[in-house]
Amino acid sequence: MKAIIILTFTLFGILTNCYGQQNPNWEKWSWLIGQWVGEGSGQPGVGGGTFNFNTDLDKKILVRKSHSEYPASGNKPKVVHDDLMIIYPDYTGNPSKAIYFDNEGHTINYSITYTEKSISLTSDKTPNVPIFRLTYTFLENEMVNTKFEMSQDGEKFSTYIEGNSKKIK
Repeated sequence: MKAIIILTFTLFGILTNCYGQQNPNWEKWSWLIGQWVGEGSGQPGVGGGTFNFNTDLDKKILVRKSHSEYPASGNKPKVVHDDLMIIYPDYTGNPSKAIYFDNEGHTINYSITYTEKSISLTSDKTPNVPIFRLTYTFLENEMVNTKFEMSQDGEKFSTYIEGNSKKIK
């Protein structure tokens, strides 16, 4: 019995240690890491803002912080939007998931896909909630296009907001 207990704790320790030592590969994100400033337009109106991507927790996660402002126009008041997103690896060390929070009280869980020049984050399907897609597309001269879209069925997406940003650091 003593041997079974020792074996169980040893295996648990090995499995826990192996999972905990994953080193994410941020290579596909390297062009986005840094500080950005940009302008865009969409449902909230024409506005501008900043965002940054930085590794944290000894490069185990990638953190995006974003701030944007849309001036008052017509009957619409000024809109200030702040958000935080944490990109994290799956059990293999591949950055494949993200969680998003904003000052409006939204929380969105994303799955991540990659192409040669873009990174897309698509929200998990939740009953009675639109599906969201956030796509960063690399342009020339340290520029990036950011597009946030929504869909009711996960097939037909409509753009909510889109803009281009320039890397400043």
